[in-house]
Amino acid sequence: MNISPKVPIPTLERLATYLRYLIDLEASSIDTISSTEVEKQTGINAAQFRKDLSYFGEFGKPGVGYNVVELQSRIARILQIDRDQSVIVLGAGNLGSALVGYPGLGEQHFNIVGVFDQSPKKIGQKIFHIEISDIARLKEINASLQARIAIIAVPAHAAQSVAESAADAGVRALLNFAPIILKVAEGVVVRNVSFLQELAVMSYQLALDIRR
Repeated sequence: MNISPKVPIPTLERLATYLRYLIDLEASSIDTISSTEVEKQTGINAAQFRKDLSYFGEFGKPGVGYNVVELQSRIARILQIDRDQSVIVLGAGNLGSALVGYPGLGEQHFNIVGVFDQSPKKIGQKIFHIEISDIARLKEINASLQARIAIIAVPAHAAQSVAESAADAGVRALLNFAPIILKVAEGVVVRNVSFLQELAVMSYQLALDIRR
């Protein structure tokens, strides 16, 4: 498999969309699909679908289409989610707790192996089967866990220091739910998730619909 460092982020996001679609197709016992069918079901242009795949080699057969199981497997390998990935959650509040209990993570091989917080009232308690650890011990504990992905679910004022501690502990990818732009060292990837941003966009789109 060829992985190009120049693959655009939107392409990777669409690959994740294709993967979810393919998983549903396999569950429905559908063996093959065409790019036209992908467009109908995902809303992503067929030409765009083919271009996205072209970054990673040849896919499908002319006149036949794409084998669902094979394409699903190849995209999972491209995204590195055909294997277990250890993830830690930084922040044991409502959001962090909900993420620990979300079954979809495990289904996609993202395994929560540690939860950290600074509150003495929470340290030592359990969220589902995972004991909450003191975030001051993050580097020490992650030396054993070897998690390279962390989810930041702390208030904005604490997010920057938590991100720095995570990077110092060997984490190289951060999924940030805090409403703040993090400054991280080179080699650390950050993806920001903003509920408010998404709601604001939808609010604007609703207003457009009303004006029409």
